[in-house]
Amino acid sequence: MNQLKIGTKIIGFKNPVYIIAEIGINHNGDLTIAKRLIDTAVIAGCDAVKFQKRTPDICVPEEQKHKMRETPWGYITYLEYRHRVEFEEEEYKEIDRYCNEKGIDWLVSCWDIPSVDFMTSYNPVAYKIPSACLTDDALLNHINKKGRPVILSTGMSTMEEIEHAVSLIDHNRLIITHTTSTYPCPARELNLLMIRTLAEKFQCPVGYSGHETGLQTTIAAVALGACLVERHITLDRAMWGSDQAASVEPGGLIRLVRDIRVIEQAMGDGVKRVWESEIPIREKLRCK
Repeated sequence: MNQLKIGTKIIGFKNPVYIIAEIGINHNGDLTIAKRLIDTAVIAGCDAVKFQKRTPDICVPEEQKHKMRETPWGYITYLEYRHRVEFEEEEYKEIDRYCNEKGIDWLVSCWDIPSVDFMTSYNPVAYKIPSACLTDDALLNHINKKGRPVILSTGMSTMEEIEHAVSLIDHNRLIITHTTSTYPCPARELNLLMIRTLAEKFQCPVGYSGHETGLQTTIAAVALGACLVERHITLDRAMWGSDQAASVEPGGLIRLVRDIRVIEQAMGDGVKRVWESEIPIREKLRCK
């Protein structure tokens, strides 16, 4: 099974899990909140933070652009809302500087080709393809040409759609993430065994992007072989925003990273041995 490098970390079987704190749009367009979320990820021991980059005029369907919506900025159109929560060059320059200062990787989910080109100047450690864009061949081909690691999210997709998307990306630079695109996702729809199914079928590193409430199932994903884990984070699940309810608060993120690192140690290598700590017990209790 292939391994690959994101930043300075090797991703793949028997390597430490690469943990991404998904900030997404939970900053609500506020750079101060974004920095506090970066700090949260650093304190918890995450490897990276992730944002989302869209060109609203391209990504918002025509029939939704003028629909009205209640927001913290008043009753505005959906297109205006999307612009309100979108960071641009000034914010991303500061995010880049701040993450470098804090020693944490950062990347984005790119929803359209101009967003990919916009992010190129920041030398991202990887590009993330969101589940919604898995069938956008032009976007996948454009990202593949950038020559960087690609994380492909597979929510709301058939196996045939996944197979086609995988065929467009250099296999040596690909990580697939299993996910279910329901926010928040009930446990019965998580289907964590798909982690093994995807790993066996595509022979590449497979991760898990969780949208559930709670931490147990994400930890189970690691035990099932997920080499990368991504969870949305928030300062407070009661904050305004569509992703907040399926996000992990600071205390939960600290526990999640701690427990993933314990699971890594506990997995071992599958080779049976007698540990040195067992020898006194063996000598005392083993039947002669």
